[in-house]
Amino acid sequence: MSIFQNAILRFGRTIMSYAGDAVFLEAAVSAAANVTLADGEIDEEEIESAITGMRANPILEKSYDTLRIEQALYEGIARAKTRAGRIENIRLVEAIVDRPLTQRQDVFLIAADVADFGGISEIEHKVLDEIARALKVDKAALLE
Repeated sequence: MSIFQNAILRFGRTIMSYAGDAVFLEAAVSAAANVTLADGEIDEEEIESAITGMRANPILEKSYDTLRIEQALYEGIARAKTRAGRIENIRLVEAIVDRPLTQRQDVFLIAADVADFGGISEIEHKVLDEIARALKVDKAALLE
C-alpha cells in the first residue's frame, strides 16, 4: 500500500469515527448482548464490562457518549431475549465481516471480556464460537 493510499485510509477512519460508526456500534453491542444473556440472566457486572470495553475502543469512544452506548446495549439485550433476536444480533455482528481484522477482533474481545467476568462458562464459549465464526476471527488465539 502506498503512503498516499495509507493516508487516505487513515483519514477515512478518522472521519468515520467522528461521524459515528453505527454499524460498528451495533456489532459491538450485539455481540456483548448475546454473551450477556448466554446463561439466561442479566448480570450487572457483565453490562459494566461491556460498556467499559466499548468506551475503551477509539472508534466508539470518539463517536458516542456513554448514554448512547448504554442505550444501544440495552436494545441489543432486549433482542437477545428471543431466538429471533439473537439471530438478528449475529447478523448485526456479521455486518462488519468485510472490515479490517483489527475492528473484527475488537468486537470479539469486547464480547470475550463480558464473558470472562467470573470465568467463561461452557454456554458462553458456544456463544463466543458463534461470534468468532460471524467475524471470521481466531477465537483460540484471541483468548490466549
